[in-house]
Order: sequence, then structure tokens, then C-alpha cells
Amino acid sequence: MSTILNDQNIVLKAEVNNKEEAIRLTGKLLVENGYVEPDYVEKMLEREELTSTYMGNFVAIPHGTEDAKKSVKESGIVIIQVPGGVEFAPGSEVKLLIGIAGKGDEHLELLSKIAIVCSAEENVMGIVNASSKEEIMAFFEDVE
Repeated sequence: MSTILNDQNIVLKAEVNNKEEAIRLTGKLLVENGYVEPDYVEKMLEREELTSTYMGNFVAIPHGTEDAKKSVKESGIVIIQVPGGVEFAPGSEVKLLIGIAGKGDEHLELLSKIAIVCSAEENVMGIVNASSKEEIMAFFEDVE
């Protein structure tokens, strides 16, 4: 996980006005860090229309549709804190955006590691309230 997650992939204290803005910000970071082509962002929005990427525990994992795989250059993960929260659906507040792009089936391994960390609300709140990128990376370092 440490080879995929680095401090350039983390945004602290972001403010977004709505779900679309949150997904676009997540996609923009994936594009800027060289993981995906720009058209992947639209596929992330398409995915959200099909099925919400809200996972519970204040976490959303925006990612592209199945046909977006051709736009993935290499596997990557980005993490965005949204301490003020953003509503993904009525009653579904998101404070942690985890954008993923997986080459081949690599995203499945990424998802399982994220699920392990984010299954505990105390971990999620620790990430949301972290004051440094290093603090956030520490949550993911020892996940197998």
C-alpha cells in the first residue's frame, strides 16, 4: 500500500459543496498524479449514478465504471479529508473520500485494504481528524 499511497495523494481539510464536486475533486487528484486519463472522472460520475459509492462510516470510495479500466494508467489511491462533510444521499454524510484506480484486478486488493482500515469508525475519524499526511498514511502502513 505504501508504494501506491504517498503524501502527494492526500488532501487535508478540503471543502466541497456537493457530491459531484467531491467526486470531481477526487478524480482530478487521480489525474494529476498520473493514475488515470482525464475521461476517467466522467466514468466516476457515471458509476455514482448507477450505484452510490458511499460505504457507511462517513466514507465514500469514488471510482470509475467497469469500462473505465481502459483509462487507468496505473493503480493508485487518493485520500481527501472533508471534515465539514458532504451529503452523498439523504442521511449519508461523507467526511473521507478515497478515490481508487486499479489496473487489471489490482483494485480488488486496494479495496480490501481500505475496507479493513475503514471498517472501524475510530480509524475513519482518526483519518478525518488527522493534522498531517504522515498521520493518515500510518493508518494504512501495516494493512495486509
